[in-house]
Amino acid sequence: MDFAFSRSYRGPLQAVIFDWAGTTVDYGCFAPAGVFVEVFKDKGVEINMDEARGPMGMHKRDHIRIVSQMDRVAQAWKEQHGHPCTEEDVEDMFQQFVPRQLEIISQHADLVPELLVAQAGLRRRKLKIGSTTGYNNEMMDILTVEARRRGYEPDSMFCATDVPAGRPAPWMALQNAMQLGVYPMEACVKIGDTVSDIEEGLNAAMWSVGVLLSSNEMGMSLEQIRLGNPEQVEARKQRARLRMLQAGAHYVIDTLAELEWLLDEIEGRVRRGERP
Repeated sequence: MDFAFSRSYRGPLQAVIFDWAGTTVDYGCFAPAGVFVEVFKDKGVEINMDEARGPMGMHKRDHIRIVSQMDRVAQAWKEQHGHPCTEEDVEDMFQQFVPRQLEIISQHADLVPELLVAQAGLRRRKLKIGSTTGYNNEMMDILTVEARRRGYEPDSMFCATDVPAGRPAPWMALQNAMQLGVYPMEACVKIGDTVSDIEEGLNAAMWSVGVLLSSNEMGMSLEQIRLGNPEQVEARKQRARLRMLQAGAHYVIDTLAELEWLLDEIEGRVRRGERP
């Protein structure tokens, strides 16, 4: 008779790995979106905020490339320039993006309202806190200082420029796990606000969670959510939730205030031998 044996991890969760803009800081993810609009406008091509937000979470050069390849944007570019957007054009826009983002990033460093309570809960549970971002190190040199001043300080942080490829590749998440000294991957939870965040977590074999209200997918400030038409806000919220679930998110939460029960739920599944 032939037998196959497998082992399963039944221990506690060990780490949570957060995204930055739209997840822990910059409610609504406004800092990068506006700059993307500006750099395309300078090239004579108008893009709207939905187009600017579409690939959010990726390396910013990759983000610009994908926007330039969208059907409407590609057509507008060809009409304006007489040729498709080239890699040289993408690089030029990226070089224009970087200083503009550096100039305004500190203005978008406020923490999402639930973060400090969530961070305290993670510390009580002895969980390590990692982070990944589509920003580069120069941008994060500013943002991490601003976040620390406000009380948020993860144990590790990796940028898309630190690894061979940014999201949806798993390398930033895996580098966090290595630096934090945590494994197996089912003991880790990745939390982010974009489809590429969800895919990063899945590709790293981690539990992948979307956070909704502060997200790029919602694209609304806290004030806009509070004062907006409730039916319209709810409709936008459900569309964003569906996008995250269709991307494969194991869970989608409204805010980080739900983190405590979420971790209890995931840890229960891990202790039963389940994997992402």
